[in-house]
Amino acid sequence: MWKPITGVICLICLLASACSSPAPETDTNQVTLALNWLPEAEHGGYYAALLNGYFQEEGLEVDILPGGPDSPVIQRVGAKRVTFGVANGDRIALGQHQGAQVIGLLAPLQNSPRCIMVHEESGIDSFESLRNVTLAMSDAPAFSYYLKSKVDLEGVRVVRYTGSIAQFLRDKQYAQQAYSFSEPVIARREGARPRILMLSELGFNPYSSVLIAHADLVASQPELVERFVRAASRGWASYLRDSTQVHAHLQRINPEMSVEVLDAGYAALRGLCLEDSGEFRGTMQLERWATLVNQLEELELLDPGKIEPQSLFTSRFVPIADEKQSQ
Repeated sequence: MWKPITGVICLICLLASACSSPAPETDTNQVTLALNWLPEAEHGGYYAALLNGYFQEEGLEVDILPGGPDSPVIQRVGAKRVTFGVANGDRIALGQHQGAQVIGLLAPLQNSPRCIMVHEESGIDSFESLRNVTLAMSDAPAFSYYLKSKVDLEGVRVVRYTGSIAQFLRDKQYAQQAYSFSEPVIARREGARPRILMLSELGFNPYSSVLIAHADLVASQPELVERFVRAASRGWASYLRDSTQVHAHLQRINPEMSVEVLDAGYAALRGLCLEDSGEFRGTMQLERWATLVNQLEELELLDPGKIEPQSLFTSRFVPIADEKQSQ
């Protein structure tokens, strides 16, 4: 603590010191996180970090920006318009290929929730029997490209995915892309009998809801990145233990998602995030990224050899599991 000082000379010295000192670097404390969709369960850990004060404990003032269909998260992070973002692994690889210098930092969803949702009444119970239906699916890379390369789709009419399940509820011969813990849960509550075909079982399993940042930020401000990842990791570990507070908050900011739907999909989400031991880690493995790069090259979405798998991620900032579980 400063001691009392009197005199004009001291006042002049203090003023001179204040004028010569650099301005406080508030940018390192005020950060933005851009989501890849409307606030839902796949973002639960980030909201837990916010609501539980974990970001604040790290000296971070975080503004979480909701996304929507085709949210340009990669472009926004690549252009440094936001500090951090959330994106799936395939988008990270494709973004780097297009010049966005983004890198994955934390992978809350170790397995992809991407699936195709069909009606039980259709008789479809596997990708091999996926035929003679209308399939609503995005034409953007990369899962739809992979599906078309692996499945015959005999008699399937592919239409544009709109983000709604309204047509699915009306038509038993209608199938659509979905997240395993979201749209099927909503459809079931509306009286439908959905069945899901997981893309991961077909071999396409990129890390999902990955926390990303610009490579320049990782290189120039590793301490800031470490603080954010540490808080986010604690948030995910907390959310996967108890979702009550987060789900109530998500319902307030995204009224279309009821707490009942969020709770119903929670078990499926936890299964995608947790290790067999029941722990949350969020780390990533080079082998998984190498598999993804090879798949995207085979689909001719990446030029062969242009993207090195090790450039797509780092796990150096992820706290060890024991530290996170104790928080």
